[in-house]
Amino acid sequence: MNHFLDIHTTAPADLRHMIDHAQSMKQARLGRTKAAPDDEQPLKGHMVALIFEKPSTRTRVSFDVGVRQMGGETMVLSGQDMQLGHGETIGDTARVLSRYVDLIMIRTFDEAVLQEMAECATVPVINGLTDRSHPCQIMADMMTFEEKKGSIKGKKVVWVGDGNNVFASFLHAAEQFEFSLTFSGPQQLDPDRDYVDRAREKGVDFTIQRDPWRAVPEADLIVADTWVSMHDAQSTRERRHNLLRAYQVNDDLMAAAGEQALFMHCLPAHRGEEVTSSVMDGPQSVIFDEAENRLHAQKAVMRWCLGV
Repeated sequence: MNHFLDIHTTAPADLRHMIDHAQSMKQARLGRTKAAPDDEQPLKGHMVALIFEKPSTRTRVSFDVGVRQMGGETMVLSGQDMQLGHGETIGDTARVLSRYVDLIMIRTFDEAVLQEMAECATVPVINGLTDRSHPCQIMADMMTFEEKKGSIKGKKVVWVGDGNNVFASFLHAAEQFEFSLTFSGPQQLDPDRDYVDRAREKGVDFTIQRDPWRAVPEADLIVADTWVSMHDAQSTRERRHNLLRAYQVNDDLMAAAGEQALFMHCLPAHRGEEVTSSVMDGPQSVIFDEAENRLHAQKAVMRWCLGV
């Protein structure tokens, strides 16, 4: 049974297989309407539970559409619907769901919820996002980069902003896909020290450069994310804006990187904060290709999990 819990806990060969499979499935759908079924129907007869403790647009829609295109059925549940971890333990919920469905995707806050779900479920579990990582997003990002530029191995990736959960998954990906990674952000928002130590132990080419203008030259990819979460208090928002104002990705910063650099953002974005509209809508931006590829990458992840 294959759980998909994190990039660094999945073998590089399996990650490569999923990326290649995602690309071939995307090509096979060219010219079709969105609801048209895939030629192959590997999820026919399968039920997939999609659990959301956190609100979602791309994760919810891409997983739901992906299951349907592959012939399966979805059951979309919120944490509130299920009283997840309140009226019943996570483990017992996992055991019960395993009697009803063939695959569980969960988007939650606490990493421990994901881990307990996977430990107790008797069907595969997919990490749709936690406060510590977002591996499905990074699979779409790797797919998108390679569509545009070829293999990401040996390329230079620069993250500008907050060392958050999406950055953590980029750090995991640097190990598995063998690219160099630079973090450019304030010390107060440095990435998780355990993840950094692990990356360095594994030989990842990882650096911290506080000055974004010194970090971006000759980058192949620049990545940003929101400065604030929807759950942050106003005081936290103000503090983060003050810390991160110097790290906005704008036309001047992209020019310093060079014409070869792509720009990515997992969305939703706050236009005019972490990135300007001119960059988001500019020729180096691949943010909407990246969003679309969530669908194709996750279809490949689900097929790998189920062995279909």
